[in-house]
Amino acid sequence: MNRIDMEGRVAVVTGGARGIGLAIARRFAQSGARVAIWDLRNGEEAARAIEGAIGVACDVSSEASVAAAMLETEKQLGKVDILVTSAGMTGLTHPVDQHPAQAWKQVVDVHLFGAFLCCRAALPSMLERNYGRIVTVASVAGKEGNPNASSYSAAKAGIIGLTKSLGKELAGTGVRANCIAPGLIDTPLMEQLPPEQVAFSLSKIPMGRFGTVEEVAAMVSWMCSEECSFTTGAVFDISGGRATY
Repeated sequence: MNRIDMEGRVAVVTGGARGIGLAIARRFAQSGARVAIWDLRNGEEAARAIEGAIGVACDVSSEASVAAAMLETEKQLGKVDILVTSAGMTGLTHPVDQHPAQAWKQVVDVHLFGAFLCCRAALPSMLERNYGRIVTVASVAGKEGNPNASSYSAAKAGIIGLTKSLGKELAGTGVRANCIAPGLIDTPLMEQLPPEQVAFSLSKIPMGRFGTVEEVAAMVSWMCSEECSFTTGAVFDISGGRATY
């Protein structure tokens, strides 16, 4: 494993109790960062297994919860240099005309509104010191759209737009905001998907396999490093060759 230098940095990883978020939190800690795992549940349990990490209960779709989590993180760790918004959910898989409205909205609230709230909460601290790295987690579904997954696809497409806008806003500062768009990654969330949805996604991957959380964490680590200095508002694909633009 190549070690990205994150000594002295403080990172917030939302949805960090499992899956992609947990792999990112582990990789950051191995690179010398102190990590705050924000999660709706089990954040403290996950943090106990990572040296220098803390767990903070947070519902990213709640403005009050995000604000409280940021206050607690800054109280315990002093600052925030890095934000990775990996909290998410798959949601229901239905055609648009059969999709319950509240369930559709919940997915958008967690993914897109949650990313907005977390970025907004982290920016004052970053801008005050004129340094920061933000990585939002989108999906190749946000570029191509997955059938019967309109809420997830729309939310991820929104995250891409949010990040492109944010990157341009921050281009004159020391804060960089970029987005990663994974294909289907082998995580516990796959268990929530119907088998036909998993088979459809696998059929779209030229490499013929799913990605690993460690592969995503490796790319995100570089995106959150000082070396990622002249790239902002960009989308980094990690899809086994599926992405076409």
